[in-house]
Parts: sequence; structure tokens; C-alpha cells
Amino acid sequence: MSLGSMITITVAVILLFWYEWPKLKRYSGKEKGAFIAITALGWILSILLLLFPEMPGPTQLVHAIFKPLGQLLEQ
Repeated sequence: MSLGSMITITVAVILLFWYEWPKLKRYSGKEKGAFIAITALGWILSILLLLFPEMPGPTQLVHAIFKPLGQLLEQ
């Protein structure tokens, strides 16, 4: 099941590029780079969550980063 899901996610990303890239031709290289970076990051995260479903999500990371700051501000 995981291989089929990985292929489905990859096809979805390819279709997204295929649909959006012609619309991005009028924009600068920075905006194209941001589109590529955000899409690649989303693809990588979805594959990682598919392979390791017990992996903590981004909200747990934010909580771990800001919990000490919250405790510091309470004092």
C-alpha cells in the first residue's frame, strides 16, 4: 500500500507542476524558486509521514521550540 501511495503523491506533485508552471513563466526566478522549494518540502514531508506514521508533526516541533520560551515568560 505504501508504494501505491508514494506513486499517487508523486503523480499529484507532477500534475501540480504541469498545471502551475506555465502560469509562473511571467513571474521572477525568486517566485519560481519559492514554488519549487515549498512544493518539494511538502512532497518530502508527505513521503516521510507515509513511511513513518509515528513521526511527530510540525505542531509538536513548534511546541517543543516555544515551550521553554513560554515558561521563561511566565516567571
